[in-house]
Amino acid sequence: MKLLRVGPAGAERPALLDEDGTLRDLSGIVPDIDPDLLADSTALGRVREAAAAARLPEMAADGEPEGLRTGPPLARIGKIVCIGLNFHDHARETGAAVPEEPIVFMKAPDTVVGPNDTVLIPRGSQKTDWEVELAVVIGRTARYLDSPEEALAHVAGYTVANDVSERAFQIERGGQWDKGKNCETFNPLGPWLVTADEVPDPQALALRLWVNGELRQDGTTADQIFPVAEVVCYLSHFMTLYPGDVVSTGTPAGVAMGMPEPKPYLRDGDVVELEIAGLGRQRQLMKSA
Repeated sequence: MKLLRVGPAGAERPALLDEDGTLRDLSGIVPDIDPDLLADSTALGRVREAAAAARLPEMAADGEPEGLRTGPPLARIGKIVCIGLNFHDHARETGAAVPEEPIVFMKAPDTVVGPNDTVLIPRGSQKTDWEVELAVVIGRTARYLDSPEEALAHVAGYTVANDVSERAFQIERGGQWDKGKNCETFNPLGPWLVTADEVPDPQALALRLWVNGELRQDGTTADQIFPVAEVVCYLSHFMTLYPGDVVSTGTPAGVAMGMPEPKPYLRDGDVVELEIAGLGRQRQLMKSA
């Protein structure tokens, strides 16, 4: 299933995109796409049954001339755990050694915006960068998992993330990476939460990103240093992962930081578009904060 949330920010309604590309209203069946739904197999079953029986009403645009806004596909995100330097080609382009263990940092849930919402370039920023990433949404509590094979059973689904980063804040201002990762609007998410049954192999997904129409990133999750299952298993030994937590699994080569001088960092008016095969597409206009 392709689950999503549509409507004004803070007032999104749950929806489903059916096989014909029609937006269907889920608000009569579930209150939201949130951790409670992901953890409730009975409620998810009702959604599947209603979709299969074609009993879901088409969602109207409520008079909005440009249609419904797509919000983040998940409400009430618990925590966002990110994996740095998780693609071989990205490590090469930045001159970094391939890590022996996953590099872990956190991103606050309040950085999340919709996939097509405006992204704000922070005041004083000269090095705002882009990163297309596969985001994993947890559906079952994961604690001290025994093996990577067990880990995928704890995944509810997958979505697209843009791990927007301010490189000077991240690297040149001391301390941890968090300062360059947690600026407002720095985590466009969506458009859909695609349930795990529709993604048989998370290591076979193409990722692409364009800036002002120019292809900048063109990679595949097959190049990940630590595959999705290994990452989820690994994290479960350092923290408990709960339904509604999100794991952002790293970006391929092609970020501005890895390019020759003058590096083409993002500026006011730039447009970033990104997609992951089967998971949908995002588009953001950059504006100064």
